[in-house]
Amino acid sequence: MSEPFFTEVQGPIGFGGLDSTDPLTFKVYQPDRVVLGRRMVDWLRPGVCVWHSFSWDGRDMFGIGTLDRPWLADPDEMRGARTRLAVAFEFFSKLGTPYYCFHDRDVAPEGDSFATFAANLDAIVDEALGYQERTGVQLLWGTANLFTHPRYQAGAATNPDPAVFAYAAAQVTHMLEVTKRLGGENYVLWGGREGYDTLLNTDLRREGEQLARFLHLVAEHKARIGFTGQLLIEPKPMEPTKHQYDYDSTVVHGFLVRHGLDGEYKVNIEANHATLAGHSFHHEVAYAAAHGMLGSIDANRGDPQNGWDTDQFPISVDDLVMPIYEIIRAGGLGTGGFNFDAKLRRQSSDRTDLFHAHISGLDTLAQALLAAADLVERGELAVLKDARYAGWDGELGQAILGGSASLPDLAARVASGEVDPRPVSGSQERLEGLVNQSVWRANRGA
Repeated sequence: MSEPFFTEVQGPIGFGGLDSTDPLTFKVYQPDRVVLGRRMVDWLRPGVCVWHSFSWDGRDMFGIGTLDRPWLADPDEMRGARTRLAVAFEFFSKLGTPYYCFHDRDVAPEGDSFATFAANLDAIVDEALGYQERTGVQLLWGTANLFTHPRYQAGAATNPDPAVFAYAAAQVTHMLEVTKRLGGENYVLWGGREGYDTLLNTDLRREGEQLARFLHLVAEHKARIGFTGQLLIEPKPMEPTKHQYDYDSTVVHGFLVRHGLDGEYKVNIEANHATLAGHSFHHEVAYAAAHGMLGSIDANRGDPQNGWDTDQFPISVDDLVMPIYEIIRAGGLGTGGFNFDAKLRRQSSDRTDLFHAHISGLDTLAQALLAAADLVERGELAVLKDARYAGWDGELGQAILGGSASLPDLAARVASGEVDPRPVSGSQERLEGLVNQSVWRANRGA
């Protein structure tokens, strides 16, 4: 493609500040602004996904596509794939984000055989390497689509047919090698159909063993080819299946420990998946950080009135402050980042709407980062939390944790009156006020 697709945007998007009336400027996000000794872009490490932004035309189960994506209708599929790649990198460069993410099927036509598919993907990867070198945009993570094709209707690794397992293994083998070739910093496994629709035809124990074997094979191949990136699993509780085996971070952690995979994988947490699981995004990030499993983030949100994965762009600073606070306290995301796994609304059909969505999302992340950094600098939240557990550092707490106090010993202390606890306030409203204060302070200093 020789002509630009986003003709109304010259790029790169610049910083205009809160008083800017230009919708194509950042109001808060400044990549080089230093926050707690690190640049904003290094805390957030933002990326753009190919699937929602360039491989989806706005269709849903009730209507055809509404978005202007002409390459998807090109009768020459490889020509269309090359156009899509050119448009994607035009967008990355004009937006100014350092990373992108894709599934294998997002960028290459399936063809009539696995060999054709692999050849198509390799040809596109050759071109992607050139775009990366020219633009400086790098691959945050790659992954294989093991859920769209009809062969995966009953899952991939957990399929009752071992031939499907083998086909999925071939696909992941190739995509893991592609990710290494592109310099990808992570590789994600999302079990899109690794679950069940009904227990009437499901052997839970067998499917769990199959999934564990698949994850072992991936870890082994990572070592075999010398891929140094992080392997990630993306939790989701349901949809497209009734129940997914990677329900949330806690379930994934337990599965990994149970099958001897602890340390091989971390989690790629999606905000909308967290809320579908009945958790807050904060909960999922806090759990992963507490257990050394925090890998990367898919930045989006759901609609509280809808019980499905709406994948909307993040616009709530309040929802993001505490997850980013946990990320800062954990030292950052390492090789991970904030990938905008979000899609336009079907009525947002102008080409520039894709810029408006990502600009708003980046500004929201930046504002939340400033508020979270203020919370960290002030330190009150951490001090009050530590004080709440201070008793565990005393003689009684250490005796319990160290094993010197038995159950009868503890009962004797209570019976003698030595231990007679009184209720202590958790001061939830005070803590919520501290968070709000940091949000307000960040608004003032943005």
